[in-house]
Amino acid sequence: MSVEPDNVILLSADALRADHLSCYGYHRETSPVLDGLADESIRFTNAYSASSHTREAVPALLTGEYPDVAVDANYRLATGTIASRLSEAGFATAGFHSNPFVSRAYGFDRGFDEFDDDLHFGRHKVIALAQRALDKLRNRHYARAEEINERSLSWLDSLENDQRFFLWNHYMDTHGPYEPPGEYQQQYHDGTVSDSKAQSLYQRAIKDPESITDEERQVLIDLYDAEIRYNDERIGEFLEALRERGLLENSLLIVTADHGDAFGEHGYYEHPRYLHDEITHVPLLVRPPGGVDGQAVSTPTSTLDVAATLDNIVGTGGKSEGQSLLESAAASDMADRTVFLQARGEDEHSNRRRYALRTSDGACFCERDRESGALEFTSCASRSLREDLEAHIDVRVRRENGEGDTDDGAVDEEIERRLTALGYKD
Repeated sequence: MSVEPDNVILLSADALRADHLSCYGYHRETSPVLDGLADESIRFTNAYSASSHTREAVPALLTGEYPDVAVDANYRLATGTIASRLSEAGFATAGFHSNPFVSRAYGFDRGFDEFDDDLHFGRHKVIALAQRALDKLRNRHYARAEEINERSLSWLDSLENDQRFFLWNHYMDTHGPYEPPGEYQQQYHDGTVSDSKAQSLYQRAIKDPESITDEERQVLIDLYDAEIRYNDERIGEFLEALRERGLLENSLLIVTADHGDAFGEHGYYEHPRYLHDEITHVPLLVRPPGGVDGQAVSTPTSTLDVAATLDNIVGTGGKSEGQSLLESAAASDMADRTVFLQARGEDEHSNRRRYALRTSDGACFCERDRESGALEFTSCASRSLREDLEAHIDVRVRRENGEGDTDDGAVDEEIERRLTALGYKD
C-alpha cells in the first residue's frame, strides 16, 4: 500500500482496552465514532502494547523501542522519538496531554516544537500557584479531552498553510478514577455516582481488590464505559474539526491506546505491571489519506509498529523494533507473527522483569530475576512458544545496557499531587 501523507496525526487514549469498544465486539455501544472510523480504516484486531503501564508503554509507542532501552532506570526518555525524527524530516511537531509520567520532567518534550503537558512548573510562579489552587478546588487531576482538542487545534491554526505536521494528542479520560459527566454515566448506570465516591471506590479496588463486590465491580465498569463514550464523542469532535480545516483527508491518522485496564479478571484492578490481555490488548486503527474500505487484520501487531510505520512512510531512517502496519495489512503471509511484551515488576526497585509473547496460536508468560538470571514460566501455550520467548529474553538481556542510576531529584509537587489523584500514590 503506497501512502504519502502530508501530515501525521497520532491519537492515543490512556487505559483504553480494546474489548470495551463496540467496534471490537463489545456488547455495549461505547464507541460509535471509532466504529465509523473503523469503516474507513485498517483495524488491527490483535494489537498489543509493548507494556502494561504508561511509564513503559508510551516510551515504546513514541520510540519504537522496547521499554528496556527506551527509558532509563528512572523512566526518563533514553532514546530518540518519532517526534525527533519527523522534526528532522521537516515536520512541525506538537504533543498535547496531561499525564505526569510522560511530561517534560522525564524528557518527553524532546523533538517537539510545541509540548503542552498541562503542568505549570517552569512557568511564571504566581500563575503556576494560582493554577494549582484552582485545580485542587475543582478536583482537577488531568485535562479533559475537550481541553486537549482546543489546545491542539489552536496550534494547528497557528501553522502556515503548507506546513507539514506531526500531532500527538493523548487523552486521559479513560484513566481512573472514572468520573464521567452525569449524562454519560446514566447511559450505563442507574443514577449518578459522585466524584468522591468514584475516587474512593477506584482507590479501594487498587489497594484491596478482594473487598470489591460484584455490584461494585459493575459500577466501576459502568463508569469506565461511560468515560469511553465521552472520550469517543470528543474524538469525533476533533475529527470533524480536522475535516472542516481540510486536514483529515491528506493526513495519516493512527488511533490507539498505551494500555488497558483490569476489572478483577486476574485478581487486580487498574493496570499493574502484569501482561494479561485486559491490560495489553489495545485498539489500533490506521486511516491512510483519503481512507480505505474498512479492513480487519488479525495478524498480531505491536504498538512498536506505530513508529516503524512512520519511519517507513516518511523515510526518517529510524530503527524501530516494530514492523510497518501498512506492510502487515498488505501481506498475506504474516498470520504467524510473534509479538513480545515486557514490564518491570510492581515495585519500581524490583529485580524482576516480566516478559510475554503472543501469536495467532497462543501466548507465553515468563518472569526473570535480574540478579540470578533465573526464569520462571508462569504459563505457555506450547513448548515451541516457550523456546521462542526464552530466546527473545536472551536477546533483550544482551541489549539491556545497565539502565542509568542517576537521580534528578524530587519530582515537582504538582506531579506528585496528580499521580496521587490518578491512583499511583498512597
